[in-house]
Amino acid sequence: MPPRIPGRTVCLRPAAAKPSPPSSFLPVTQTAPISQKAKKQLMKQDPYRWAQMQQRKNAHLERRAEIEAIRTQQRGDPVRGHTTPFVESFDSAGQAPFSTPRVDEDGNPIEEAHPLPTSSHVLNNLLSQAEVDAAVQNAYALTTPMESDYTRQHPGELEKRRQDHESQHATAVEALQRILALEKGSSKDRRHANIRRIVETFGRHETDLTLPPKPLSRGQLREERPVRGGPDTGSSEVQIAILTAKIRALANELEQGRGYRDKVGNRDLRLMVHKRQKLLTYMQRKERGSARWQHMVEKLGLSEATYKDQITF
Repeated sequence: MPPRIPGRTVCLRPAAAKPSPPSSFLPVTQTAPISQKAKKQLMKQDPYRWAQMQQRKNAHLERRAEIEAIRTQQRGDPVRGHTTPFVESFDSAGQAPFSTPRVDEDGNPIEEAHPLPTSSHVLNNLLSQAEVDAAVQNAYALTTPMESDYTRQHPGELEKRRQDHESQHATAVEALQRILALEKGSSKDRRHANIRRIVETFGRHETDLTLPPKPLSRGQLREERPVRGGPDTGSSEVQIAILTAKIRALANELEQGRGYRDKVGNRDLRLMVHKRQKLLTYMQRKERGSARWQHMVEKLGLSEATYKDQITF
């Protein structure tokens, strides 16, 4: 018997062949783009297949454009978001009952006017209709002619004075209504009126009574908070709504004439939009899912584009 050769033994038998993967009956999918030369060859060799490829490509591009348009519409505008009737009423400070329809180049309306929420009790010079009515009644009572010795001596004098008083009082009331009308006020007067409307709509002294509280987490107890002593003007939703009114007013001005060249106005618009974005991010973290968050987003038409990702314009 020959001696063994020390070291590693080498097997001279052929290795077993690896099993081939099972054949697939699915069509072969082109994963890499073909060259221009290959496209021309395919167009000449098999025009029917080339037409099918182009038809599938066009259908895919059309569907992708539709989906992108839907996503863009749902995302909204970073400055205006989705326009709601309450936001549209900022233009007239809640005095116009219907919206102003858009018109084309020839001046023909392209949409119908729709009703807007109104606040007829809000007047100019920081007054309300109830305060004016009380002042008018008090002035009428103080200026009404009274019977005196002179009127007793002249029987028709008291009736004449009362008729003059009625006409003068009606003239004074008409003049007062014209002075306090917001339709003739400035943009500053409308801004103050909108702030009052916003405090009435989003202030927590009102929403705490009408909206349900935020659901508690497991094991969390609800804390009793003291009753608010006055109007709420500093909560996040009130500040966000005030910024939205200011942003809309400034954006409308920049869209007119040569507003695109107003560098200071565009800078102020960016600052307000980014400030609102910070407040929305904070409120989303604190109040997301609550009735207060849903009420603010639906009322102001705030979309994801107003508080998500980076805002550039």
